[in-house]
Amino acid sequence: MSKLLSSFESAIEQIEDGATIIVGGFGLSGIPEKLIIALRNKGVKDLTVVSNNCGVDDWGLGLLLENKQIKKMIASYVGENKLFEQQFLSGELEVELVPQGTLAERLRAGGAGIPAFYTATGVGTEVAEGKEHKEFDGRTYIMEKGIVGDFAFVKAWKADHFGNLVYRKTARNFNPVVATAGKVTLVEVEELVGTGELDPDEIHTSGVYVQKVLVGNDYVKRIEKLTTANA
Repeated sequence: MSKLLSSFESAIEQIEDGATIIVGGFGLSGIPEKLIIALRNKGVKDLTVVSNNCGVDDWGLGLLLENKQIKKMIASYVGENKLFEQQFLSGELEVELVPQGTLAERLRAGGAGIPAFYTATGVGTEVAEGKEHKEFDGRTYIMEKGIVGDFAFVKAWKADHFGNLVYRKTARNFNPVVATAGKVTLVEVEELVGTGELDPDEIHTSGVYVQKVLVGNDYVKRIEKLTTANA
């Protein structure tokens, strides 16, 4: 049965105020920009968003900040967004900073049905405050909880009607683990292919994790930071 939807608006119609949304991407690479724009246009509020970072001031998840739709941000990096800083310092935005590897593992654990795990990352720092500590073989670890979102937003390169996904190069980043960690996973792709056209050995995410597929076009693919050098 095809999982294809005709509009981004219909894809997010079930998202309500207070939802937790996990979003793929790293910087501006591999972000589900069309889904983010549709969510911005809907105007839902008090969202908890889980993503590696929060876009920039005028693109990606920064659009939701601009519209004051995010109540809490769980991320590993927040240094590219002045509006993020302003909202955090003013108390409008709650922030939970998570080491990048820990964030990836919390998403993987959530998607695998693992409620929690132990890691040495963060021991002895503010990251460990308020968390259970346990010693294994003479080394101290802290317990981190898996993350499961109400919805997951994913960007892929290609998909078939069953939702099997192929990502393109570094745009894969967080998208595979994000795809597994949502109760409802929405995927936007650049190209929809026919059943059987994807080589099974090249599929990165199985369609079993995907509920809805949308085809986008005219992708901007902005460069977050452009550095040039004289030849």
